[in-house]
Amino acid sequence: MTSIGAMLVVVVFLALAFDYINGFHDTANAIAISVSTRAITPKRAVILAAFLNLGGALFSTGVAQTIAKDIISPKLATQEVVIAALLSAIIWNLITWYFGIPSSSSHAIIGGMAGAAISKAGFSILQWYGLGKILAALILSPIAGIILGFIIMKIMFFIFGSFSPSRVNHGFKKMQLLAVGMLAFTHGSNDAQKSMGIITMALIAGGLQAQTDLIPPFWVKTACALAMAAGTAMGGWRIIRTMGDKIFKLEPISGFTADLTASLVIWSATAFPGLHLPVSTTHVVSGSIMGVGSAKRISAVRWGVAQQMLIAWLVTIPTTALLAALFYTLLMKVL
Repeated sequence: MTSIGAMLVVVVFLALAFDYINGFHDTANAIAISVSTRAITPKRAVILAAFLNLGGALFSTGVAQTIAKDIISPKLATQEVVIAALLSAIIWNLITWYFGIPSSSSHAIIGGMAGAAISKAGFSILQWYGLGKILAALILSPIAGIILGFIIMKIMFFIFGSFSPSRVNHGFKKMQLLAVGMLAFTHGSNDAQKSMGIITMALIAGGLQAQTDLIPPFWVKTACALAMAAGTAMGGWRIIRTMGDKIFKLEPISGFTADLTASLVIWSATAFPGLHLPVSTTHVVSGSIMGVGSAKRISAVRWGVAQQMLIAWLVTIPTTALLAALFYTLLMKVL
């Protein structure tokens, strides 16, 4: 029988590994647009994103508390459930990173948690209301990105349409630095909290934190923030090529608009009172690019690539759920 302390060490290690992988897996979301428009060099973009991811990750704990309580009840969570979920999400992230598919780390960990929990105690273990809110946020946030990106880009065309393209693009190259900084910060403020919530759940399951206390300890916040920043510093060049070039050919003004749109959507989900919902940075950025491209011309968006990405998104939750259920079954036989 494995001790609770040893199991907790494994959970913390895997959660930080997930955060690290999430960092380089999702770095593309924060910097691909600015790199593709040559507003900033790849090296500087990665360094900027790493520092601002760190700052964003330390900002709040609302999303972490949502993860800790709204998928399954903390009272019913076990170390084995958490380990199985993390293994599933890590493997899926590595597979999609290897093939350059911008899939969602958020979908991966939520699918993993649900699959492992169902394997433990059936569908009744799920917090259906909370899980429904999370799934609604994951579905609606990229749609919001498409709509808002379209609207803001149309406004940009109205304001700057009479200016020369070279003058506009020169000015917006500088503005993109602000936008990419905002996006990196909001990415850290939402994504790093997912691992914080997972570790908090494991602490409660191990009896090291009260069931009513869902706020991650300071060491958890710091460790998760540093792990994501370190992963971000590694970069995610395979996915950058997909995000930056293959959906829509971006210019500085459209790149600024896409980054700004994504930042507003993610920040609203993260910090708006009463929400504190996890969203997929990958989905939101992709939706923003599609919305911005559609404002110029519907045919300018490469919808075939978007369709391939949509298929990957739809596959993520059921695949990670099945993987996590398998891992949970194996763990219960081994431990």
